[in-house]
Amino acid sequence: MNTGSTRKIIMLVDDDAVTLAAGKEMLKSAYRVYPIFSGELLLDLLEHILPDLILLDIEMPGMTGYEIIARLKAKPKWRDIPVIFLTARADEDSELEGLSMGAADYVTKPFSAPLLLKRIENQLLVAASRKQLEHFNASLQNMVNEKIREIVSLQNSIIGVVTDLVEFRDGATGGHINRTETYMRLMVEKMLEEGVYQEETANWNIEHLVSSSQLHDIGKLGISDAILNKNGKLTPEEFEIMKKHVEIGVQAIRKIEDNLQEKMVDSSFLRYARMIVGSHHEKWDGSGYPLGLRGKDIPLEGRLMAIADVYDALISSRSYKRPLPTDEARQIIENGSGSHFDPLLVDIFTKVADRFADTARNAVYR
Repeated sequence: MNTGSTRKIIMLVDDDAVTLAAGKEMLKSAYRVYPIFSGELLLDLLEHILPDLILLDIEMPGMTGYEIIARLKAKPKWRDIPVIFLTARADEDSELEGLSMGAADYVTKPFSAPLLLKRIENQLLVAASRKQLEHFNASLQNMVNEKIREIVSLQNSIIGVVTDLVEFRDGATGGHINRTETYMRLMVEKMLEEGVYQEETANWNIEHLVSSSQLHDIGKLGISDAILNKNGKLTPEEFEIMKKHVEIGVQAIRKIEDNLQEKMVDSSFLRYARMIVGSHHEKWDGSGYPLGLRGKDIPLEGRLMAIADVYDALISSRSYKRPLPTDEARQIIENGSGSHFDPLLVDIFTKVADRFADTARNAVYR
């Protein structure tokens, strides 16, 4: 047994002086014992000293053992202290009631020293095992969190490389990806603040959604330079080829998703990316591509991206057009409410349009 100050603390609570004296005599060689003659005194003492275990009589004047254990279980810093009921009651109902209220064990009076010591030893072992498990779980969670941070860092690095490749090949859209990511964040945060589409967004991972928007044009890596960097407006035939960047992007992301699913790796980030890539050229009235989806059949992620993508295209310079002023771009987005864009999201856009304009003015782009 432990000796000195390292010994476990037992609080023995009973209104009977004989029981207190006998109990202390039985336990003092193995534990530091605090004899306490009332529940009220126990609660006062617990504010200063936390025991490793409490031996608690049930039938006492003032607060009963049942009332005391209810108080213990209601307070976070006390609720995990093991409680063994000591009582003269030997009926099954009383024992069941005590255990139901959270008692760790139930010992009837008169009790023998060997039995009581063994019951206490068992409960202290259980409590120690629980603390070790909690410590292990906390350490494991820290390891998981660190691994998640490493994965997110790697993920962001890969995204950065891919988006740089897209913008390197599509020379006319320098800075487009970073700006549209900012627009998406502004829209999503305002949408959540306003409570728009609460049910649809209840389980969203906002950081994954916003980061994945950087991949919205990944399919352009599969479009020839002759079309991608044409100095002038595309012909109808060339535009049909350009439109295939959506399908190319979706297929690329699906391949990565399938590989991760086989390895049982979470791919929620890629699900957002696939929704955005596949639907950001759809239009509210059904005249978009590639599927001609209409209204709320278009994934919400794509409806958000559509506004961010079109706005940035309007304020950017192209070989076939001049960049529009931000006020004019804003008007075009608002005029597209109910035809090109989701009306509710256009309302959200209007509320953050000034911040869109600030992003455009502060960005460096061609």
